[in-house]
Amino acid sequence: MIVAERKPIEKILEMIAPYKKVLIAGCGGCVTVCLAGGEKEAGILASQIRIARSKNGSPIEVLEQTVERQCDAEYLAKFQEQAEGVEAIVSLACGIGIQYLGERYSSIPVFPGVNTLFLGANLDVGKWAERCFACGDCVLDKTGGICPIARCSKSLLNGPCGGSQYGKCEVSKDVDCGWQLIYDRLKELGQLDKLKEIIPPKNWLREKGPRTLVREDLTLESRN
Repeated sequence: MIVAERKPIEKILEMIAPYKKVLIAGCGGCVTVCLAGGEKEAGILASQIRIARSKNGSPIEVLEQTVERQCDAEYLAKFQEQAEGVEAIVSLACGIGIQYLGERYSSIPVFPGVNTLFLGANLDVGKWAERCFACGDCVLDKTGGICPIARCSKSLLNGPCGGSQYGKCEVSKDVDCGWQLIYDRLKELGQLDKLKEIIPPKNWLREKGPRTLVREDLTLESRN
């Protein structure tokens, strides 16, 4: 899932300082799971803003609403009624939802209430770890199901480097060497021969701008 964390209240107050009526837009997707931007968090932020603005003598009207997902136009339409008349929106969705919400309500400034961090797994209550870099060219079949881009501090496609020791990365003794994890997993699977295969460099160039995925079998044009 996409992992994010709430921005400091001071930063959010700075962004909405000129406005007297704002909407806090929560998201029921990933940011709800990582406790950064769901309905509960939207309510907490709204209360913090009201209290802070009241204390400095600049009261503000704060509306709040949470939808299932902000990365889906179907759900963004649900903000229509609440968005009418507000001067600004603070979105608690990931960077994708924030941008999409801004496109849908282009006449209203939309500000980020969270920092989007990474694609990660939920290890424990309140603990998430990066597992995927969304590089667009997955090599997990060659690395025992462990991502060398996300799990290796240097994102090496052919490792390990010379800095790992006792299974730990030279960056920090608390960081597992990604390639040690890959070796151990391949050994467990009986697939150590895969380490002999050189993985070619990835093409990080975006020749046609931001990536777009089109499923021709699902588009309206293909069904007409």
